Amino acid sequence: MQISPALRDTLAPTGVLRASINLGNPILAGRDSESGEPCGVSVDLARAFAERLGVELELLAFDSASQSVETVTAERADIGFFAVDPLRGEGIHFTAPYVLIEGCYLVRNDSPLTDNDQVDRAGTRVVVGKGSAYDLYLSRELKQAEIVRAPTSTAVVAQFVEQQLDVAAGVKQQLEQDSQQHDGLRLLPGRFMVIQQAMGLPKGRGEQAADCLRKFVEEMKTSGFVADALERHGIRGASVAP
Repeated sequence: MQISPALRDTLAPTGVLRASINLGNPILAGRDSESGEPCGVSVDLARAFAERLGVELELLAFDSASQSVETVTAERADIGFFAVDPLRGEGIHFTAPYVLIEGCYLVRNDSPLTDNDQVDRAGTRVVVGKGSAYDLYLSRELKQAEIVRAPTSTAVVAQFVEQQLDVAAGVKQQLEQDSQQHDGLRLLPGRFMVIQQAMGLPKGRGEQAADCLRKFVEEMKTSGFVADALERHGIRGASVAP
């Protein structure tokens, strides 16, 4: 994939590729236990794209998806890593997804809920990370249940427990990990959605820049780069998108 100087300037107008990283999704990114620096699949992809452009990489790390989306939409970052959603698409050009992730529900052991289809009932309070893919999706899909918003996805289970809410919604692995700190919790079987994780850039950068990023993602999938990154970071429960 040849990238002209003009296209490189469009993709990285400051001369540095600014990548917005959402630390609220442990499948895609987190902090290195020793250095504290961002690491993960999305960081690996950002680094590879910066190398392709021949520019330095600057990582802008955020604790929530909404902050990451806002930063890219406002062109304070050049690329980002998001769950595909039509609302976000108003300001962001998305690539095809590179990873598929399951969205699940968490309840207490003594909850009468046994199936995902039982959640959308009057009086049921579902907590989600504010501005997350689950928030956007469930805000459209749930007609009777009440949505309660935690500041970030990593705060969902703690708020679920503290406020005695009925259901917690989020990334399956995040819910499993956080629920280990509390007794008497269980996941409902199956999933309520499949999250398509993609790369994106500001819509103002134009179709040529968007097409370049789309081709990069397809190459990273077909070359095995994404699969290798998932394996290298020990990620389970996510699959490379077709």
